Amino acid sequence: MYKSFFKRILDFIAALVGFILLSPIFIIVMVGLFFANQGKPFFFQTRPGKNDKLFKIIKFKTMNDKKDSEGALLPDSDRLTKIGTFVRKTSLDEIPQLLNVLKGDMSLIGPRPLLVQYLPLYNEAQKQRHAIRPGITGWAQINGRNAISWNQKFEYDVWYVDNCSFLLDIKILFLTIKKVVVSEGISQEGEATMEAFKGN
Repeated sequence: MYKSFFKRILDFIAALVGFILLSPIFIIVMVGLFFANQGKPFFFQTRPGKNDKLFKIIKFKTMNDKKDSEGALLPDSDRLTKIGTFVRKTSLDEIPQLLNVLKGDMSLIGPRPLLVQYLPLYNEAQKQRHAIRPGITGWAQINGRNAISWNQKFEYDVWYVDNCSFLLDIKILFLTIKKVVVSEGISQEGEATMEAFKGN
């Protein structure tokens, strides 16, 4: 009952209250990124949600669009701006996703929504991560975030889908706050964020 009904109600209420409380920070970060990214403070990208339904995720834009001489985007580490580094380190880039939660595309807690091109690369077990709404944070995020392997991440995601409960969500929420404070697992070793998933 919680996973299919009450979770959505609590998500909406918490996201609405959270967005109102964080609106001053939202505005400050938005203005800072507006100037850092040539008038583009937001990042929009199509991601798969519950049952593989596609939606547009919204985040603060932490990387610029600088390209090399051949017109290809520079590596993530070269495009990450100074303010973008701070926003990502403090997880402030996730604040706009509260709007995705209000719309019903996402949940506060759940498997992180990944790239559309990863869909055909999942095995049958990994596909189960899309049985519920994706989340702003989740079981994988408090157990390593980008510092763990893809296989570990997917195992945590599927475990959460099978064990989702109100008490587990509360635990993940508080542990997420702790992770944000100590800035753990933001990037994979040797990467600005995390290397791309190439399949099993």
